[in-house]
This record gives sequence, structure tokens and C-alpha cells, in this order.
Amino acid sequence: MARMAADLARRKAQAEDSAGSRVNAVSFNQQDFEHLLRESLQSGSLFCDPTFPADWDSLGYNQLGRYSSKTVGVEWRRPTELCSDPKFVIDGAKRTDICQGVLGDCWLLAAIASLTLDPQILIRVVPPRQSFTSQYAGIFHFQLWQYGEWVDVVVDDRLPVRDGKLLFVHSAEGDEFWSALLEKAYAKVNGSYEALNGGSSIEGFEDFTGGIAESFNLKEEPPFLFNIMRKALKRGSLLGCSIDTSSSNETEAITSQKLVKGHAYSITAAEKVHRFGSLVELIRIRNPWGQVEWTGAWSDNSREWDMVQPEERSRLDHSAEDGEFWMSYTDFLLQFSRLDICNLTPDALTDNEVARWNYVEFEGVWKTGATAGGCRNYTATFCSNPQFFIQLDDVDDDPHDGEDGCTVLIGLMQKDARRERRFGRDLNTIGFAIYEVPDEYKGRTNAHLGPDVLLRRAAVARSQTFTNLREVCDRFKLPPGEYVIVPSTFEPHRNGSFILRVFTEKQAHSSPMEEDVDANIEEPDVRQQDVDPHFKRLFLQISGNDAEISTSELHQILDRVVTQRTDVKTDGFSLQTCRDIISLMDTDGSSRLGLLEFHRVWMKIQRYLEIFKHHDSDCSGSMSSHEMRVALAEAGFQVNSAVIQEIVSRYADSSYAVDFDGFVGCLIRLELLFKMFRTLDKKNQGQIQLDLQQWLCLAIN
Repeated sequence: MARMAADLARRKAQAEDSAGSRVNAVSFNQQDFEHLLRESLQSGSLFCDPTFPADWDSLGYNQLGRYSSKTVGVEWRRPTELCSDPKFVIDGAKRTDICQGVLGDCWLLAAIASLTLDPQILIRVVPPRQSFTSQYAGIFHFQLWQYGEWVDVVVDDRLPVRDGKLLFVHSAEGDEFWSALLEKAYAKVNGSYEALNGGSSIEGFEDFTGGIAESFNLKEEPPFLFNIMRKALKRGSLLGCSIDTSSSNETEAITSQKLVKGHAYSITAAEKVHRFGSLVELIRIRNPWGQVEWTGAWSDNSREWDMVQPEERSRLDHSAEDGEFWMSYTDFLLQFSRLDICNLTPDALTDNEVARWNYVEFEGVWKTGATAGGCRNYTATFCSNPQFFIQLDDVDDDPHDGEDGCTVLIGLMQKDARRERRFGRDLNTIGFAIYEVPDEYKGRTNAHLGPDVLLRRAAVARSQTFTNLREVCDRFKLPPGEYVIVPSTFEPHRNGSFILRVFTEKQAHSSPMEEDVDANIEEPDVRQQDVDPHFKRLFLQISGNDAEISTSELHQILDRVVTQRTDVKTDGFSLQTCRDIISLMDTDGSSRLGLLEFHRVWMKIQRYLEIFKHHDSDCSGSMSSHEMRVALAEAGFQVNSAVIQEIVSRYADSSYAVDFDGFVGCLIRLELLFKMFRTLDKKNQGQIQLDLQQWLCLAIN
């Protein structure tokens, strides 16, 4: 319950004051940099971070754990203890500030190196005006995108050292520390340094920009890739490329035509030039070293430029000596192995001339027994998965493939993957499918599509594969229309949290596909003359002289009746359910049930029994928790996924089955809660306000 309250508070803050947005980063671990800096300066002591201490736990848990040979002799030292004149940044951040240590995080270092090529993004991640002289208190901060929100991460400057040298990232000169401290901040949000072992540079791209990254294997060139690159550059996207290596010995080996293997390049332009009367597609590439340039066709001062008009040569600035060079698109495909495109969110771009993607993101949860339905192979549970609506109205301008349609980028990212490693938890295998919304649901987002829709029609598109990576991202071209995206794990019953992000070239309406929470309960109309004489005699025998049934008497009656049935499973009704029944049905305030009240209870339970048996599809005497949404709807309750998750947590057993008494207890409790809310919502506004005493009294009830 505390976790749910914290999550609700976080989402409310996001909605009310844009907490976690690019302009309003939230303090990671609730550590406010300015406050902590001021405290340290006033006390005259250097900051020591209690949430990421200088000890074994921050290093790692296995290869970098307490008893690993890799951590023997490791100490934690501040830069002021390592050199006489440490600097945060010297003459701007450069690629040479990033030298790998013993940690296998070259993927992260490639992303950090790319940061140095874009000053605007670098300043966002590495806030300026930090130093070891002015206002120095042993505390620094960085800003990272983490699963849908920007966080401001505070670190102290104690760094792991062995034999007087930094164990992990360091600068070539040894006296510049921004990259080592950024690596520490990234380790902190992921739980330890060891959590950074292994990965893809696009993960770093995304966490430094908040963008969505696509990766292309150039040996299997997708259609119209050159046009995709041109449009991406026009939208301010970051493009990087690299040449695969066959062994670690080839890393940064230089080819005969001066290309560096295993090295992160950036792509800065894609243009067409006229040569001999025909158009040639060219790519401009930058080596972050600032030197070592391609010497093949279309390189600086190569003879291919002789047949290009002077004005075009001037426009393309083809011979600058800055590590930047041109090559033909054909040679690019032959020489390079991989292309990464990081598409930026609209708020990340400052150039008003740059076209912007339209962007929306959603948080979601796969909860075992409730919303973890697995892929379509699992027909009994698939429709339980979260669903998200997207409406595409306008086709692209200047389509990259010449065909009308709506370009959509969809990224499905599972949360906290690295942080969970220390607990031995593997990544889920994830993917998604896209279905066209049928006519009867057009224009509606207050619905959850069931088997009658999702299992009777084919998906119009899906992720290329289900994979156990942090993120699955794919590009689609869809005709205008209304669609629903269904993200899932491959197998059902896999817990996990995720972020679903949708980028579109044109404005698109997107929202969760969820029911409005509501209840429309049919109350049985029972009058004195409607009561069967036999039922009345039984009631008087049970109730005794006072002709009313107490909580304990109701408990005995229900248990006696339900244990005689062989077609339903039950552990017996709880006293709490019986109290809820009396609270709900007691109309005269006696805290007991009279004849008519008991008759209404009896009719209600009979109806609930019919619904329960209808959804006990295998006649096992219990109902799958994945049937709860439909069963509740049949009983008159319309609830969304968040409510379903809480219901399953409370009423399902370890095998995610709901027995009859649990089902009745759930329905009675729901009806009671709706009744209480509507009583307090006097203006019918869909919200109530309680003081602490009212909240405690209602919660205890």
C-alpha cells in the first residue's frame, strides 16, 4: 500500500508541475544538489554521499564484489588527493577525456564521446560552472534521462583507485575528472559500477538525450535508408556509425583508407551532388579525434570533386581539416557495419529551423495474474495486457519512400534492467503488436479490447522480434486510422514495468486504452409480499428471537451453504466479508440484517454464483484471475488495469486463481467502496476531499 501511495504521489507531481520534465528534473534519491552544496560549504566539510557510499557495495556484487581479485587493493580517493591541480573540464570536453579502465562499459564511453560533439546536449547532461576551486565542497551533479523522467544525480568525488590511478574511466592527461564523475553518476542510478558491464551505445544515447534510438545493420540495408537519414538530420536527430571488429585486438585499428575500427563516428550531413550530369548520394562523417580521415573516393581534395560545380563544392565545404570528411553512400554501406539514429524529443531541440517529431510516452506494468498476459500464442491471457490507443490522421510530408502513409516509431523499454542484475533477475523477452481498431470501437478510448477483437483479426504490424534487450524499437508506415498497441512479454505471468514511447511525423492523438471506472449495479427489488414463506421460516430459525442476523450468524450461514457445494472451491467466507455485506445491505443502521435485507443479500449472492460459474471455463471450481475484468463487468463494475492489479493482489491465490468466497468478497467490497465514494462526492465531480480523521475512519472501516 505504501508503494502504491508513493507511485500515485509521483504521478500527481508529474501532472501538476511537470516534475521529471527536461526543464524540471527531479532529485534522484531526493537529494537536492543546491541544498547539499550549501550545507557542506557552511559546515566546512566535504560531502560524503550516504546513498552511494565509498565501499564494496557501490563497486559491485560479483566480478567487482568484496572478494573479487579485480578489487584487491582498491581505495576511494578524491581528485584533490590524486593530483595537485585537478580540473573538472579543461578547454571543453573532448573525446580524449574518456579512456576506458577495467570496467566493460565501452558502450557507455562511446555514448559519452558522442556527447562531446554536441555542446547543447553536453551542457544538459554535464551542468557547467562546476569546479575544484570555486564553491568546491566535494559534491557534483549530472542530469540523466531515466525511464520517462529526467533526474538530477548528486555524487561525491570519491573515486575508486588502485596504485594511485583511477580504476575506471579517466582522462588521457590524468587531471581532468568530468568523465569519471559522470560515469559514477551513471553507476549510481544503476545500483553499482558492475551493473554497467556490457551494453549498446544506443542505451547511453537515450539516457543522455531522452530520445528514442534505432539501430540498423548496414550489411542488411533497409529500403530508402539514405532518405531516412536525410529526414532524421533535418529533425535534429543524432546519427552515429561504427565498423565492427572481429576481436579486441582490432579495436581502434586503422584501415588502409584511414578508417578506425570499433570506433564511434558521428554523421553530420547527407546530401546529393551533381557529377557528370547524374546525382551522387554523399554522407558527411566526423571522427571525434579531429584527425585521421577517410582517404578514398570523395575524401578531401580527391579527384571526384573536380567534376562538381564550384558553388556546390563551396556549399559542402568539402576540404576542411577537422576530422570531418565526405564519402559516397555506396562506400558508406561497404565500409561501415552499423548505423544508430537517436531521434530527439521536441523539448530537446533549440534550433527553430529544425523539424520536430511529435512525441508521447506512457508508463505501464505487467502484473502476474492481472496484466501479464504474454504474446498472442497464449490466447487465454493475451487480452489482459495493457493497451494503448493511437489515432493517425495526416500522412507524412515528403515521404522517404515516395508512398503516402504515417511514419510511426514505437519503442518499448523495460525499466530498471541493470539495477535488478544484482538480484539475479534476467531481462524479460518483450515485444508488441499493433491492431486496427474495429468500427464499433472507433473514437473510443474508454474500452479494453477483448478476445472478440484481438483474437479474431490479425495484427497490422508488430515488432520484428521478441527480445530480451532493454528496449525494442521499430519503425512503421501505417495508413491513416485508429490503432491499438499491445505491449507484452513473450510468456505470460512475467512481472515487469515498462515505458512505451511513440514518435510520429504528424500530430497524433494517443492515450491508454482503458475503461472509465464506474459501477452500474442492479439492486433486487424485494418487498415483504415477495418473500417465499419457506425462506421466511428458515430466516426466523436462523435469526432467533430478535429476527435479525448478526455478523457471526451470517458467517455461519454462508460457510454452511458454500461447503455443501461441490462445484465451487472455497476457504470459507471471512468475517471481514460478512462485515462488508452488513455494512452494504444494512439500511436501518442496526448493524444487522432483517428479513428483506437478508433476502436481497441472498439474491445478490445467487447472481454472483451464476457469473462465477460462467467464467470458471475449466469447471475447476475456481476462476482464473485473468477473467476478473470481464466477470466484474458482467456484475456491473467497470474498472481499469490499475484497479485490476490491486484486486488480483488481494483476492487471487499463489496460482492466480480466485475461489468463490474471494470473488464474492471482492464484489461486495467494490460495491461498498463505490457507495461510500458517491455518498461523499455530493457534487458528483468524481473526486472527494478528506481530512486525516475521515481518511482513517474510512480506511479502518
